[in-house]
Amino acid sequence: MTLVHIDSATAKAKFLKEAFTLKHTLAGHPLFSLPRLVELAKSMPRDRIEYNSGKVAVGVKPEDIPRIDKSPDDVIRSIEVDNAWMVLKRVETHPAYRSVLESFVREANLAAGREPGDFSDIQGFIFVSSANATTPFHIDAEENILIQLHGDKFVRTFDNSDRALVNEQWMELSPNRHRNMPYEDWFESRATMHTLKPGDALHMPYMIPHWVSTGSSYSISMAMTWKTPEVIRLNKIRTMNGTLRRFGLPQRGPGASPVLDAAKVIAHDVIRAVLDPLRKSERIRNFLRGAIYGKQANYYLQDKKEQEA
Repeated sequence: MTLVHIDSATAKAKFLKEAFTLKHTLAGHPLFSLPRLVELAKSMPRDRIEYNSGKVAVGVKPEDIPRIDKSPDDVIRSIEVDNAWMVLKRVETHPAYRSVLESFVREANLAAGREPGDFSDIQGFIFVSSANATTPFHIDAEENILIQLHGDKFVRTFDNSDRALVNEQWMELSPNRHRNMPYEDWFESRATMHTLKPGDALHMPYMIPHWVSTGSSYSISMAMTWKTPEVIRLNKIRTMNGTLRRFGLPQRGPGASPVLDAAKVIAHDVIRAVLDPLRKSERIRNFLRGAIYGKQANYYLQDKKEQEA
């Protein structure tokens, strides 16, 4: 079955460059029903599930986001009546979801004239939100096609080269910083609105600023993400920049010093070669994030700690 319906001319002109809408055939798929998502949540490590109230402002400060005192599976069960927002991260670790992800990303890239070697690190993020919920202003460090599966979703995108909205410091990658970014009312004049219904999808390129709201029914959507070789390189540099800033050593952005950029890529790869075998354990992942980046790096586990207290 074909999963993606995308105009080839549009894809070749806009792919990886600017936001545009397309169609998909996954609406109604059993993998994305609420009962199936309850089972998925119950099977996932807790540090790959994040949830909070969906009744927040576009520019809400991370410390002001109301938490929800429920287990992840209970949040999904009550999503039709609660004011909640949830993301299930890295669902590609489950074979059924990985199969769909790989097929979808491959079809979309091939339609845009991309070769299999042009994309890797395929990951999936499932969003479950109550009616009239808000995902605040932020950017994502990967290429993304957001598919809408249930309910309506309204996505406002912005020019990802507009440094008046998001400067290079906010593009650095660091677990100790919440993804939500400062937002001012005047930003809205630069937004492009995309209305998504089940069967609709939106391609959002690397680091494109956006914020999202849902309609009058609960929403289920999935971010089909991947990285190009250039994105992988940029993320390594921006991860090192974010880490060095954490220790009081702010850096210039990628491209300012090719020699220094190359050194950061090498340093990143050496560090990850040491840490990655340890990060297979959820407990050690949480410990390493806290030890290197501080307790704020595990902010999304706070509700779990409160429940256990």
